[in-house]
Amino acid sequence: MTTKHDLDDRLFQILVEAVSDQAIYMLDPAGRIRSWNAAAERIKGYRRDEVLGEDFGRFFTPEDQQAGRPEQILAEAGETGRVETEGWRLRKDGTRFWALAAVHAIRGEDGELIGFAKVTRDMTERRAAQQALLESERRFRYLVEGVVDYAIYMLDVNGTVSNWNAGAQRIKGYAADEVVGRHFSIFYTPQDRASGRPARALKIALREGRFEAEGWRQRKDGSQFWASVVIDPIYDDDGRHIGYAKITRDTSDKRAAAEALAASERQFRLLVAGVVDYALYMLDPNGVVTNWNAGAAHIKGYASHEIVGQHFSRFYTEPDRLAGVPVHALETARAQGRYEAEGWRVRKDGGLFWASVVIDAIYEDGELVGFAKITRDITERRNAQLELQKAHERLGQAQKMEAIGQLTGGVAHDFNNLLMVVSGQTQLLRKRLAEDARALRALDAIEAASRRGQDLTRHLLSFARRQRLQPVPVSLNERAEGLRELLGTSIGSSVRLELELPADLWHIQVDPSELELALLNLAVNARDAMPSGGVLSVRAHNRTVAAGEIDTDVAGEFVALTVRDTGVGIPPDVLARVFEPFFTTKEVNKGTGLGLSQVYGFAQQSGGRATIDSRLGAGTTITLYLPRAQTAAAAAAAEGPEPVARTADILVVEDNPEVADVVARLLEQLGNRVQTVNSAQAALTALSEGAEPDLVFTDIVMAGELDGLGLARRLREERPGLPVLLATGYSQAAERMGDEFPVLAKPYSLPELSRAIAASLDPRQARLVSA
Repeated sequence: MTTKHDLDDRLFQILVEAVSDQAIYMLDPAGRIRSWNAAAERIKGYRRDEVLGEDFGRFFTPEDQQAGRPEQILAEAGETGRVETEGWRLRKDGTRFWALAAVHAIRGEDGELIGFAKVTRDMTERRAAQQALLESERRFRYLVEGVVDYAIYMLDVNGTVSNWNAGAQRIKGYAADEVVGRHFSIFYTPQDRASGRPARALKIALREGRFEAEGWRQRKDGSQFWASVVIDPIYDDDGRHIGYAKITRDTSDKRAAAEALAASERQFRLLVAGVVDYALYMLDPNGVVTNWNAGAAHIKGYASHEIVGQHFSRFYTEPDRLAGVPVHALETARAQGRYEAEGWRVRKDGGLFWASVVIDAIYEDGELVGFAKITRDITERRNAQLELQKAHERLGQAQKMEAIGQLTGGVAHDFNNLLMVVSGQTQLLRKRLAEDARALRALDAIEAASRRGQDLTRHLLSFARRQRLQPVPVSLNERAEGLRELLGTSIGSSVRLELELPADLWHIQVDPSELELALLNLAVNARDAMPSGGVLSVRAHNRTVAAGEIDTDVAGEFVALTVRDTGVGIPPDVLARVFEPFFTTKEVNKGTGLGLSQVYGFAQQSGGRATIDSRLGAGTTITLYLPRAQTAAAAAAAEGPEPVARTADILVVEDNPEVADVVARLLEQLGNRVQTVNSAQAALTALSEGAEPDLVFTDIVMAGELDGLGLARRLREERPGLPVLLATGYSQAAERMGDEFPVLAKPYSLPELSRAIAASLDPRQARLVSA
C-alpha cells in the first residue's frame, strides 16, 4: 500500500528529475555519490551508472584535490550544516566549467549525520539579469518582455509587494492579485523566516546600497527552488527612500518564455534605476539608443542626455567599427533572435573595459521594433582568468626545464668519466713521449679537445644546476674594470660597450667564475646578433622582488643585472626555447647551444632567475636577478705555497676499469704505491684483511649497496684517522653533502691530483687545494 510518505518521496524524486539546469544528488557521509538526476548527467557528462558509489572529489580539479578541497567542504558542511562554494569543476570529458555549488548536511532524527545534499549549477554562461528603462510606457514594456527569466517587482519600505510581473508569477506561482499587498517574506523557507533572514536582507540593502544572495526560496505550492536574488533600495527625486527593487531568478530550472507584467511607467523607471551593475537600454531597429539606465551611466560614463539619439557603435573600438562588428551584432540578433559576445568596449573618457554583451531582438505583432541590450563590465574576472592561464604556462615551462636538467646532469657524469680516461692517458703519454715533437703536438690536440669537452660538461652541469658552485660576496663595482676588459675583448671593435654600475649597488652572493662565464656567454651571443656592429649595454640596479613577480618561489632583495644589445632580435617561436641546452640557431660550428643554458642554470642555482625579452629588429634584453649578499665582499686572500706531496700508500676505489687504470698510473707517476678495488665492499674487505693505506681515494657513484660517500662515512666512524678523498664526474650526493669531505672533480690534471692528495694527507694544506 502506498503511504503518503511514499507519495511525497515520489513527488520529490519527480521534482528533482524535472530540474534541468541544477545537478542535484546525494552523498553518503564519506562523500560517495548515492543519487544522480538528469541535470547532473547533462552538466557533468556522467551517466548514473558511471558515478554511483564514486567519490564526489572526482569533479574537482587536480589543484583542488591536492589541496584537500573536497574533504574541507564536507567537514565544514558537517560542522555548520551548509556550505556554498564557487570554483572550477571537471566534466567527464576533462573540460572545465565554473560551478556554483551548495552542500547541505542531512541528519537523522537522532541528530546523526547520514549524508549530504549536493546542488551544483553550471555558471559558465551566466548572463546579466535583464532589466529595462523605457522613456515611454509602451517601449519599456517591450524591454521587460525581452527579459523572460527574472521575477521583477517592487517592495514598499516595509517589504510589502506593490507590483508583480509575469516572470515573478511563472517563477513563484502567485498571480498578481494573490501577492500584491503581502510581505515578501512568504517567498522564504520557514527556517529562513524564523532566523530573520528577510529583514536582514532589507537592512543590508538599505545600509550598503545593495543586497545580493543565493538560497532556497518557496513557491506558492510549497515546493522550493534555488534563487539568485538582488535587492536595491529605491529613492525618489528628493532622495527619500520609497521602497526596494527586487530581482529574483530561478537558477534551478532554465525554462523559457516569461511575460512581463508592467505597472506604471514611473515604478518601472525607479526599478531599472536601482540596478547599477548592468548597462540596460533600448536600441531602435537601426541601432540608435532610445533610453538609458543608471547602470549604463555608471559603466559607460555617459549621462542619458548625452547618449540618447546616438548610434550604439560609439561604444566599440575603432578597429571593431571598421571591421563592422556593431552591424554584425544587430544582424545576428535580428536573424537569430539573440546575440552574445565578449570584447573590448570604450567609455566616454576613452578608457577600455572588457564587456559581456547580450542583444535581444524585440518584436511586436511580428515586426522588429528594436533591440534590448545588456552590458556588464567583467574586466576583473577576465584579468583573473588570464593570470591563472599565465601561471599554468609558467609551471609547464619550469617542469620542462627541470626534466631537461635532470637528463643533462646524467649525461655530464658519463661524459666526465670518458674525459678522465682520455685526459689521464694523455698526461701519462706526455712523459713517455717527451722527445717526440710530433707526438707531443698530437697530445696537445688531444688535451685541447679534452678541455673543450670539460667546458661542455661545465655548461651542462651549470644548466642542470648540478655544478658545485662556490658562492661568495661579490662587489660588481670592484670588478667593473675587469668586467670591462673581459667583455671588451670578446665583442670586438665594431660593438660599443656601455657599462653602468651605480655606486650604491648591493653586493651579490655568487660564484665569481660562473658569473664571468655567464656574462661572457651573453656578450658573445650579443656580438653574433650584431654582425654590422651596435651597442652592448650592461647595467645593474637594486631590486626588491615580491613573490610571484618573476616566479612563484623567488622573493627578496636582488641585483638586477641587465645585458641589452641592439641586434636583430629573436622570433617569438624561438624565444621560448633559447635556454634549452644544445638549442641554437647559429650555423654549424658557430655555437654549441650551451651558452644561454649556462646562464639559465647559473642564475637558478645561485638562488635567482634569468629572464629574456626580445623583438625582431629591436634587440634582446636578458636580466639576471642575483641575490643580495648578507656580508660585504672580502679582499682576495694571498696565495700560499703549493702543497708538498709525499709518497703514500693509496687505496683506489673505482668501478670503471678504464678510469681505475688511469688513476692508478697517475698516482704511481707521482711516486705513490697504489692498490685498486672495484667496489666499496671490496675496499672494506681489503682493509679488514690487513691493508693499511695512508689514504682512500674513492669515486662517489658506484654500483652496489654502498656508494663512495657511504664508504667515506663508514670509514670516518670505523677508522677516524684514515683520510678519504672523493672523486666524481657529477653526483647529486656530492651536491648535497656540502663540505663534509674533500671532492676532486673529474676530469682532473696531474697537478690538481697532486695538490688534492697532499692536502688530504696534511689537512693544514687543504685550503690550497683547487678542485
